[in-house]
Amino acid sequence: MTESAFEGQHVLVTGGSRGIGRAAAIRFASEGANVSINYLSRPEPAEETLGQIKSYGRKAVAIPGDVSLPENAADIVAQARRALGPIDILVHCAGYSVVEPASQVTWESWKQTMNVNLDGTFNMIYAVKDEMLERRRGRIVTTSSVAALRQRKNQVHYSASKAAVIAMTRCLAEAWAEFNVRVNCVCPGLTETEMSYALSPEARQSVISQTPLGRVGTPDEIANVIRFLASDESSFMTGQTLVACGGRVMLPG
Repeated sequence: MTESAFEGQHVLVTGGSRGIGRAAAIRFASEGANVSINYLSRPEPAEETLGQIKSYGRKAVAIPGDVSLPENAADIVAQARRALGPIDILVHCAGYSVVEPASQVTWESWKQTMNVNLDGTFNMIYAVKDEMLERRRGRIVTTSSVAALRQRKNQVHYSASKAAVIAMTRCLAEAWAEFNVRVNCVCPGLTETEMSYALSPEARQSVISQTPLGRVGTPDEIANVIRFLASDESSFMTGQTLVACGGRVMLPG
């Protein structure tokens, strides 16, 4: 690990107060980045994360806001820019999940899931893209899920939203490659976060039993993949989806 790989860069992490987002924010700070974190409604975890970031001697700010609302997304980016300068890297980890049988999915739960997972991704990317295109440099990492790659009879809306994130990632990567703006996606499997406990204990154990490595992932393990996609170590990669799921999904070679 290079301690100064992101020295002086400004990384904005949505969903950055907990779980994968928190792990990513701290990882970037440990390698020299100044970090803005976005959170929805719980300031205490956000303040704890800020403390961790600042312990590395980095600048940090926590910004509340709902990424599913275009005006909120624009305000999150504006506040981050005012506090820490132009945004070099966007890591979009904010997400929403509900588990319910396909026959019970309502329009309301469908829209809420799409609003956060798909619209939120669009809103945040489009709030940062102009400055990245103008500067001819930017790194964007989106977050999908293995649910996008295999059927989920109890997560129809979640799977659909996360599959759409992969498609968006590919399209924007092709569109903006000429501007040196790279857009890649991480696809986590079941990871030790609050969201993972939306599953019943039985369902959780079933996932583990189907995972070749025989366990759930940790936020730090997913943060490692995010860090790679945002770094110059992946400089010849764009439009890619990296799956980190303990082998539960294996894409054809």
